[in-house]
Amino acid sequence: MPKNLVIVESPAKAKTIERFLGSDYIVKSSFGHIRDLPKKGLNIDIEHGYAPRYEISLDKKKIVKELKQLALKHQVLLASDEDREGEAIAWHLAQALSLDPAQTKRIVFHEITKPAIEEAVKSPRTIDLHLVDAQQARRVLDRLVGYELSPLLWKKVRPGLSAGRVQSVAVRLIVEREREIRSFEPIPNFKVTAVFVHGQSEIPAQLNTQLLDPDIAEAWIKKTAEASFKLSDLSTKPSHRSPGAPFITSTLQQEASRRLGFSVRQTMTVAQHLYEAGKITYMRTDSTLLSSLAIASIGDFIKKEYGEEYQHVRQFKTRVASAQEAHEAIRPTDVNARSIAGDSAEQKLYDLIWKRTVASQMAEAKINRSEMQISISNQSELFIAKGESLIFDGFMRVWGGTKEDVILPKLKIGNELKLREVEAKQQFSRGPARYSEASLVRKLEELGIGRPSTYAPTISTIQSRGYVEKTDLEGEERSLKLIRFINQKIEISEEKENVGADKNKLIPTAIAEVTTDFLTKYFPSIVDYAFTASVEAHFDEIAGGKLPWSKMIGNFYKDFHPLVEQTQDVSRHEVSQARLLGQDPNSNIPIYARFGRYGPMLQRGETSGDIKPEFAPLPAGKTLDNVELTEALEMFKLPRLVGKTDAGEDILANIGRFGPYIKVGSVFVSIKGYDPHQISEVEAKKLYTDKLNTDANKQLKVLEKGIKILKGPYGPYITNGKRNVRIAKEQDPTKITQKEAEDLLAKTPTKHRRFKKSK
Repeated sequence: MPKNLVIVESPAKAKTIERFLGSDYIVKSSFGHIRDLPKKGLNIDIEHGYAPRYEISLDKKKIVKELKQLALKHQVLLASDEDREGEAIAWHLAQALSLDPAQTKRIVFHEITKPAIEEAVKSPRTIDLHLVDAQQARRVLDRLVGYELSPLLWKKVRPGLSAGRVQSVAVRLIVEREREIRSFEPIPNFKVTAVFVHGQSEIPAQLNTQLLDPDIAEAWIKKTAEASFKLSDLSTKPSHRSPGAPFITSTLQQEASRRLGFSVRQTMTVAQHLYEAGKITYMRTDSTLLSSLAIASIGDFIKKEYGEEYQHVRQFKTRVASAQEAHEAIRPTDVNARSIAGDSAEQKLYDLIWKRTVASQMAEAKINRSEMQISISNQSELFIAKGESLIFDGFMRVWGGTKEDVILPKLKIGNELKLREVEAKQQFSRGPARYSEASLVRKLEELGIGRPSTYAPTISTIQSRGYVEKTDLEGEERSLKLIRFINQKIEISEEKENVGADKNKLIPTAIAEVTTDFLTKYFPSIVDYAFTASVEAHFDEIAGGKLPWSKMIGNFYKDFHPLVEQTQDVSRHEVSQARLLGQDPNSNIPIYARFGRYGPMLQRGETSGDIKPEFAPLPAGKTLDNVELTEALEMFKLPRLVGKTDAGEDILANIGRFGPYIKVGSVFVSIKGYDPHQISEVEAKKLYTDKLNTDANKQLKVLEKGIKILKGPYGPYITNGKRNVRIAKEQDPTKITQKEAEDLLAKTPTKHRRFKKSK
């Protein structure tokens, strides 16, 4: 019988470790956290040092029972991950299994390899209670904020919302960036390029300044067309490029997004699989250090594969001042394993990690950069021609990044050059870029907010809560003016460019803007960047044993709780950001733009009084900040009577939550692409007829009691309007009887929409 019980977090890790240990060891998994604060209630004793009340999760009781029985017969080694979260899991296991944390063995490792596991077993330690306290402080603080602030948002803004110390700051960043983009006014200018000729050589060049408007650009081109040109200066300088540091969590997420198109969550999921399979070191780290053994192994590999001139030993200084989550960067456990078995995503991410790690220990790339200055006889500006040639590829041999050399011809200062063509192309200054998941992680890291373990869940939360949408942007067309001198004549033309098109960008919803404004006004510390970063610094102090965790929580709560009390009396009208647009000229009734239950909307009339207000959606492309009274009045003309069907039924056009539509009786027809104010009777009747024909083709059979058999995108199905039942492939849908349909529907539960109850 095995003498030792090793408890890890995941089953995959357990299988890998069990292969390395002998028959004296049994390896079991806790399947992550086994205890937590109960979901219902605060469960923090504010009066007695903010002591948390934990319970074993319902789905973990069977696991704990099994582990407890095994712990009675074996010596226990707790082997959860070596970070604060892992230390807390080890402590919770000790509590649940009735083990003494001061006596129970705790083993840690950065990689799941036989030498690392054997070394960890030889040198166990006990649970680091300071790390446990730091994680406990984070959990308690987040519960206090969520428990007291979220119900306030439900009452003042909308049910189902949540607030959090890191997630609310992330949302604020995205909201503020969107507002910067809206307020940005692009400034036009002209970029001037030219092509010169000397003998058989062509020399592309760019003017060393920009021209501000079309008249200046046109006059400049005309004058330059009459000029002569010569080489006024020439320089060649050696340069170099250096490799980047080995990956930490955030840089891996950013590079996987840029090179592989992975989301932050996908990157962490795939990295977790690689770690548990023993292919890479621990993937939640903010340290760029490599162990001396790893550096030696990588150096040997480089010398063997590429030659000694390619090796350059270097240790990168960690950029994150408070780096403490792990002691080594993310790297392959075996640098000689150039590729691995696994699915496509695992192979791609491993390849990226392998290349970055090996490149970090390779020599710099050596480059020759040359530059020519070309003077204009009748202008003060200069044209600049640049060349670049790779002398030694160094780390780029592995990491890539090489491009075709641009070789400038061999000329002497004073050589005359002939102008073949010159072009002034209009361009516009670029506004701030929207955040992607990866660039948001980079910004949070720069601000000192969050830790490697929090980035992915934070980004998932702000999307699932409806604060942020990840979407592709189509952009819009813009005209650019071109002024060219070619073939001894001036040509002026226009070309189109698409502006603002982008992929996978984080866009704030209207609810994000309202919530951010509410929190910024009434809870400034919660969404203050410096404050949120200082909280992370306090967690680091707790982890270092320099600050009692209950004291840190107490200092926060004594300032936070009074703000919650003071905000109870804030009116929903104020929070909804109601903006008075003016009065309806026909009735003198006030019209507001405000935020409602389902998003931004228009309101005609007051909410108090005997007469109920009317509501209308915002015009397309408008926000609460920029909608005008005249535009709002048009929206209150909806629903509009477009005409009548051939059967004499009214056709009404309107805008709903899902866009413009027409309604005939109980039939709704989307009219996306049409303006409900302008759509004609002929157009509406055609769309209505097409809808009826489509529905008729879907209808395979009509039974009694409102039951129908319809053709759907995934095959035929039975419906009664509340339940849908798919029909088996081998069954003829037209031969299903009333009883058979009723029996199938009775066995299928009704789907209910789930709403969170406000407290």
